[in-house]
Amino acid sequence: MKKIFSVAIIGCGSRGANAYGRQMFKEKDKFRVVALCDIVESALKTAATALEIENENCFTSEDAFFAKKRADVLVIATQDRDHVWMCVKGMQLGYDVLLEKPISPEKEELYALLEAQKKYNKKVLVCHVLRYAPAFVKIKEFLDSGAIGKLVRMEAVENVAYWHQAHSFVRGNWRREQDTSPMIMQKCCHDLDLIQYYVGSRCESVYSVGELSFFNRENQPDGAAGRCADCEYILTCPYSAERLYVQRFKANSCSQSWPYDVVDNSRPITEKSLRTAYEKGPYGRCVFACDNDVVDNQTVDMYFENGVKATLTMTAFTYYQGRRYVFHGTYGELELDEQTHTIRLSVYGRENEIFDTREIIKQYMQDNFGHGGGDYCLVQSFYEVLSEETPIQTGLEASIESHLIAVAAEQSRKNGEIVKVHG
Repeated sequence: MKKIFSVAIIGCGSRGANAYGRQMFKEKDKFRVVALCDIVESALKTAATALEIENENCFTSEDAFFAKKRADVLVIATQDRDHVWMCVKGMQLGYDVLLEKPISPEKEELYALLEAQKKYNKKVLVCHVLRYAPAFVKIKEFLDSGAIGKLVRMEAVENVAYWHQAHSFVRGNWRREQDTSPMIMQKCCHDLDLIQYYVGSRCESVYSVGELSFFNRENQPDGAAGRCADCEYILTCPYSAERLYVQRFKANSCSQSWPYDVVDNSRPITEKSLRTAYEKGPYGRCVFACDNDVVDNQTVDMYFENGVKATLTMTAFTYYQGRRYVFHGTYGELELDEQTHTIRLSVYGRENEIFDTREIIKQYMQDNFGHGGGDYCLVQSFYEVLSEETPIQTGLEASIESHLIAVAAEQSRKNGEIVKVHG
């Protein structure tokens, strides 16, 4: 009989409770969620109801939660700057850990955490969910098979989408670098991890440019108010909270999922509760009058030790969300485009082969699992890791490499020079 692992979750928001917690709750033959912690009482209450956790196992105090070990496994889905100390504390208590990314924007903390893991000898799986997503796994299979020969260059574009930038990185929790991490790390940690994974080599050096070019007071329209509810542009501004939340909520058949469940902790969410939430909360602020400082566009050129070159572009100024990766090889070209739901394999001298990614991932989408099935597959892989049936694919050592690239990229963006990643 397979072991059922007990789970404690700290950080009961979109990732901790609604993604990993929800999936673990469904997998009753593998996991049993037994304790929760969140400093936001309304989020804790909502998660406790959904995951059927008794009041005595719900904590708003981190100190009380960490007073003793409460389960086999600890899920850490808090703010970026809390990840390292919580992971160390969890390992000290004897937990194996599922750690939300990014780990930390500080080099010293990354290395300290790696040393702590060696000391306590616990398993830590970092949530680079796209490595587990079937469409991205398919790309790795093509590259490893030599379908396009030797990889020479890779171009990656992360289309954040105008509304996602406004929601998460202007109004939301990830708007300030000092509270979380630089935009190239927090939003593009998926991309940097995948680039390094696909290239199959350490990165030697990077050069980066980027800035916060639009979401500031200089671009606030004449007569605009500080909050959308009080503004004359409430029905015309594309960044209006009324349009981004209430109108999109209705157009999406009153979806109870992200981003609406982040704006509004009510269950079920209604048009009235959502409007009340943005009128009173941070998601109703004018996008040109917030305290955000992370960039809204950035490009990183990477030079790898095996000779491969890669470029990553992150931009807020897109209509659609999604990634587009192009791989240039000595015998062909490979492309993944999330907007068109396609993988294109173009072997030189042959007809293109087109694969529909919706067919590749459809078995994982029946319950709206996020990241193209990556969330679901990561949880399954985590169980196999805990059961010692498979090695950790996104452990600390593998994850830290992409974090070091991000640290170097931000240093380069600020000083205008090429920066060595290891040095």
